[in-house]
Amino acid sequence: MSKIFSFGFWNTIARIILRNRVIILGLIIAFTVFLGFQWKNMRFSYTEANLLPDDHEVNQEYKKFLDKFGEEGNLLVIASNDKDLFTPKKINAWNNLTKQLDSFSQVEYSIGIHNLKKLQKFTNPNRFELVPLIKEEQINELQAKAYKEEIFEKLPFYEGLVYSKKTNTIQTAVYLNKDIVNSKERKVFVMEQLQPLLDEFEEVNDIDLHVSGMPYIRTLNSQNIVDEIQWFLGGALLVTSLIFFFFFRSVRATLISMFTVIIGVMWAFGILGLFHYEITVLTAIIPPLIIVIGIPNCIFLINKYQQEIKKHGNQAKSLQRVITKVGNATLMTNITTASGFATFIITESKLLKEFGVVASINILAIFILSLLIIPIIYSYLAPPKERHLKHLGKTWLEGFVSWIERTVKHRRITIYITSIIVLVISILGIYTIKVSGSLLEDMPKQAEFFKDIEFFEEEFNGIMPLEILIDTKRKEGVLKLSTLKRMRDLENLLADVPELSKPLSVVDLVKYSKQAYYNGNPKYYQLPTSQEKNFIFPYLKGMSDGNNNQLNAYVDSTGQYARMTVFMKDIGTEEMERIEDNLWPQINKLFPQERYDVTMTGKALVFQKGTTYLVQNLVLSLSLAILLIAIFMAWMFRSFKMILISLIPNLLPLLITAGMMGFLGIPIKPSTILVFSIAFGISVDDTIHFLAKYRQELKYHNWKIKKSVYPALRETTVSMFYTSIVLFFGFSVFMISSFGGTVALGGLVSATLLFAMLSNLLLLPSLLLSLEKSVSNKETFKEPHLDIIAEEEEEEEKRS
Repeated sequence: MSKIFSFGFWNTIARIILRNRVIILGLIIAFTVFLGFQWKNMRFSYTEANLLPDDHEVNQEYKKFLDKFGEEGNLLVIASNDKDLFTPKKINAWNNLTKQLDSFSQVEYSIGIHNLKKLQKFTNPNRFELVPLIKEEQINELQAKAYKEEIFEKLPFYEGLVYSKKTNTIQTAVYLNKDIVNSKERKVFVMEQLQPLLDEFEEVNDIDLHVSGMPYIRTLNSQNIVDEIQWFLGGALLVTSLIFFFFFRSVRATLISMFTVIIGVMWAFGILGLFHYEITVLTAIIPPLIIVIGIPNCIFLINKYQQEIKKHGNQAKSLQRVITKVGNATLMTNITTASGFATFIITESKLLKEFGVVASINILAIFILSLLIIPIIYSYLAPPKERHLKHLGKTWLEGFVSWIERTVKHRRITIYITSIIVLVISILGIYTIKVSGSLLEDMPKQAEFFKDIEFFEEEFNGIMPLEILIDTKRKEGVLKLSTLKRMRDLENLLADVPELSKPLSVVDLVKYSKQAYYNGNPKYYQLPTSQEKNFIFPYLKGMSDGNNNQLNAYVDSTGQYARMTVFMKDIGTEEMERIEDNLWPQINKLFPQERYDVTMTGKALVFQKGTTYLVQNLVLSLSLAILLIAIFMAWMFRSFKMILISLIPNLLPLLITAGMMGFLGIPIKPSTILVFSIAFGISVDDTIHFLAKYRQELKYHNWKIKKSVYPALRETTVSMFYTSIVLFFGFSVFMISSFGGTVALGGLVSATLLFAMLSNLLLLPSLLLSLEKSVSNKETFKEPHLDIIAEEEEEEEKRS
């Protein structure tokens, strides 16, 4: 009954599509226009990808820090180690540049030699005041020399903030307005105001500048992504269309397929806009994903149409049978693929949920578009000519099919041994795989801004902010000498870690106050003793600069919370975890938990923790996807034994890919994490097509295994080959990217597609033949719930 229903259902669908072509095309155009208007709501993310749920402990700690001290990723740094910088012409030009920066409304304030202030002691009343180091508008040669000596020799407070002694580098720290840091205005400021100003300065004054800081890096990196995404979408379509044309020898078949896929990509962007989702590190993968899923649909539909034309030459009958015969199989493959991505919806991560929603919707949307557009457009065109059908009987392709058949028939032991060897090697590779939570790893290494990152890592030990929040659990607890000494010891601990910079905290300000009390003598740059504290702290509490309390940067208004800022190099998750494991026992010893509450936070650390969370969710989601798809296929074919066997050739490519990542040193990270979902979805598609045809052949050949496997293998090999080769070259385009993550994604998916094709063509039929007595009989392979291929017509053709 289900068989007749399925056959009749698709016949009805075919009649509706072919009899209402104009209406359907009109609806597609109208919906495309509607989604096109939603593009205005589409926007790139101006924040780092937060991979953690909002209520996650790490996010809660970060929010607590922001509540106390505000946005911490607003620092932009400009530096130069020009050997002639402290000559009158260049130092005056440098100061004028930084004064120009201060004039921008987007700049909150800056700290550099142009406005550097030193702490000075005054009496009557007793107080410290910050007085300008440089008072002159224009500096002469003697003054420049004197200022250089004073900055580098007498102001240790500013080391790491304004200067580095390694190569006498001078740096200006520019703090952007916190309101623009995570908005489009940041991009406008950096690209249209800051960058032209700095370029002009370099050219006019012959001074090489190095610019960095998270706002600057994020802006330039986002712009690189925007510039590249259009090229790679176009490149993928171009290469895919060329390979598609090479196989089908038909311009119109190629154009129809590309048109279908382009509409699918337009819908993907439109749905992102409709839901008001941002384009993030994950949702940016959806457009090429639509190409991945759309092209196989087109291949199966067009290949079947041309096969039907070659058999009987009747166009109307051919179009009807394309929908009737391929509709179920294509629907099932798209549902299984969409199910794999839909499992991300159950995670607690907003980023993963949005990706799962948009990806699963668009996978089903591209199926609908393919099923509607291809038959309708072909119905208005003349039938393919003989030259367009020659590819169906290509000698070289027949040779490949014959090789597959001979290998399965005569070399099954070789296939098993090879599979086991590859599996063992892959498992060894998996043990070496690493997880990377680096914000910078995927960025283009040849870009100028990345070279600047390396410069700042060398001179200042990094630009990635790591924040330590210390809760003393009592008001005014921070300025107690016992707390300051603990913080000093913590600073010394952090300074001994090569990957971390010199910390900045209230401790430095208190040490500077003692130096100022002793008339600026740098040898007194240290914490005061208990006795000194009594007569130095009254000066410190009275210190002010205009209306801004200098303590506010490091201590909250209650005096209960202290902030310690460290900048770290671009290190991965495992290295950071090692650093944390070494530090925490010593931190807990310094700050007893009954008296203090110490937390580490900051954008970079949140991203690293998010990557670890993402990997854990990947394992959960992928496991759930495998389970759901296995149950779904078991329901379709009503054979659990068959599903267990069919999972083997689908899981093997995933293990091979993971092993490759380990051996090639490609870490698990947000940009490579979806390789497994894509690979599994596509390999399952091939399996469904093969099993559907195999079951049909079993019934026709009266459950004779060998007589069934080989015809099924011959018919499905061509479509699998076409699909895999087109997608291999389509994804290979991404390997020319300047982004490491894009290169890895393209290369890994391309390789995995080939492994999946060979696994389904060689290992799956070999297993069926070797285990024929237990898995391929009437009891095991019962009547299916869904008729994947219209068996009545197939059997009629075989008999005729």
